[in-house]
Amino acid sequence: MAGKRGIGNPVAVSDLAGEILDPVLRKRAGISIGLVQSWEEIVGERLAATSRPERIVWPRRMGDDDPFEPATLVIACEGMAALRLQHETMEVIGRVNAFLGFAAIGRIRIVQKPVAAGRRRPVKAPKPLSAAEKERVSGLTKEIEDDGLREALRRLGASVLGSKK
Repeated sequence: MAGKRGIGNPVAVSDLAGEILDPVLRKRAGISIGLVQSWEEIVGERLAATSRPERIVWPRRMGDDDPFEPATLVIACEGMAALRLQHETMEVIGRVNAFLGFAAIGRIRIVQKPVAAGRRRPVKAPKPLSAAEKERVSGLTKEIEDDGLREALRRLGASVLGSKK
């Protein structure tokens, strides 16, 4: 009776969510929640930070007699890491197939889109400039006639000098 739910038998919320989401993901994307949750273990921390599995596209079969054809795994990947993922495609296919337990995936299609929206490093604000640095930036931009351009270049100069500290 260890696995049965009932009064007095606590169950992790993640188990309940998995039981609810898994059928929906399978129907909509052809993918299991286990693959999504284990993505970092499958591809490694470096690739998992900039990619995620989107769906598995299975080829259409006209009848039961048709031979098995492996599916295409669609992976969302940030532009900067797409090339790295492309070079490691065969290794990723092997690892995903090992995770699934059979040769389910035959190729990978990479879709470039933002993935790690919540994981971006915060941008540090530039440090305030000293009076001498402010004078230097003003002196370099004083001959510019356009007020908007002069102010933009002053802000740029302050940002560059402030970030070098």
